[in-house]
Amino acid sequence: MSSYIGPKSLMTPGGILTRAEAEEICKRALAVSPAPETRVSINSAARADTRFAVNQVTTSGENRDTSVTITAYVENRASSVTTNRLDEASLAAAAKQATEIARLVPPNPERMPELGPQNYPPAKDRVITLPDPLARALAAKKVTEAARAAGFVATGFIECRVGATALANSKGLFAYDQSSAVTMTATVRTPDGTGSGWACSDGDTFDEIDAQHVAATAVEKARTSRNPVAIEPGKYVTILENTACGNLVTAIVGAMQARSADEGRSFFSKPGGGNKLGMKVVDERVTLISDPADSPRAAGGYDGDGMPVEKVVWIENGIVKNLNYDRFWAQKTGKEPTHSGGGGGRGGGGGGGGGTFRMIGGTSTMTDMIKSTERGILVTRFWYIRGVDPRALVSTGLTRDGTYLIENGKISHPIKNFRFNESPIFFLNNLEMMGPSIRINASEALGAGGATIVPAIKVREFTFSSLSDAI
Repeated sequence: MSSYIGPKSLMTPGGILTRAEAEEICKRALAVSPAPETRVSINSAARADTRFAVNQVTTSGENRDTSVTITAYVENRASSVTTNRLDEASLAAAAKQATEIARLVPPNPERMPELGPQNYPPAKDRVITLPDPLARALAAKKVTEAARAAGFVATGFIECRVGATALANSKGLFAYDQSSAVTMTATVRTPDGTGSGWACSDGDTFDEIDAQHVAATAVEKARTSRNPVAIEPGKYVTILENTACGNLVTAIVGAMQARSADEGRSFFSKPGGGNKLGMKVVDERVTLISDPADSPRAAGGYDGDGMPVEKVVWIENGIVKNLNYDRFWAQKTGKEPTHSGGGGGRGGGGGGGGGTFRMIGGTSTMTDMIKSTERGILVTRFWYIRGVDPRALVSTGLTRDGTYLIENGKISHPIKNFRFNESPIFFLNNLEMMGPSIRINASEALGAGGATIVPAIKVREFTFSSLSDAI
């Protein structure tokens, strides 16, 4: 149970909390808590964004805030109260309320005790700042000018986040990390509404954003996707560009929970009981990893209990190497808990996890994939993705912003969008070719909270279930 106290208060100068500032707040919150055991979580975030539409900047804004969540434990009962007032009286009021509510809630038989102090890796040496409005506007201008020159209309969004998170408890644990993340996305459409192109650039800092690439790609996709023709739904040889691949493949790691597998509720449940650890589930070229070295966090992150995030190889050469064991399920089954960091918050947006995902790629170029295809479909990205069958990891959604028919090794026509019903497990068992892995924005997919690094892929079979008239 949780509640919220108080209006917004003034921020610490500089926008996000330093380690010393966060530690000082944690110590004050712990000192005023009447609970037998207490956890303090801090999220200090700053955000800047620029939106553009109809070939011009429409909005530009910034905001900063720091929130403190105090969790009181009374035996196996717990309650959390959040405030963004940082003075001692407000922290004491939050801690008192959390303790009073904790005495009233039902006990949690699966509650694990708080951890003691942990050893965290040294932070990356970097300065985390937000770009000013002019820098963001100049990046947007590259897209709007390119679209205007082509006679098209551009819309897009630049979002920049920096943040700091901290976690402390009454057993002496203190964790702190900083992070940053920047994404630029743009959609360019033709005036007649028949062509639509999309592109994205994603990174830890604004310097990593390639606005010129976004402009050129989105404009070219809009130009080449005009006047699409309809073809029959069905199973096709399909090339998924990097974003389309990331949209779907990231769902695999999100489903790799040991408990649901052991209890027979997931794809990773073994028929007859147990889980699929050690079993081959996809093509032997597939390796999926979460690695704090890829993280947008300065020190790689920590999990929800304060354990430092570690590298986890989920699938290696097609074989399930690890499942995600939380502390309770690990204790119950005699396993070691998995310190993968979970989803984490984008740019300090919540939680201490790293939220990274990497699929090891190959060496094939997009040209190679297209040339090798006698008849197939090229997909730019998916959207409106929703789960259908968690036991098979089947989801549904729509293609968008550039879907093409390939014939005799060449792109022959733009085609109308499809609805798909497909599982990454199925198409990764039909893998033909992989390109190099690059960082993308996976939009609706799991992993968007951190760094998502995936290849473009070609698969022998992908199921498109119906046509869509939407652009």
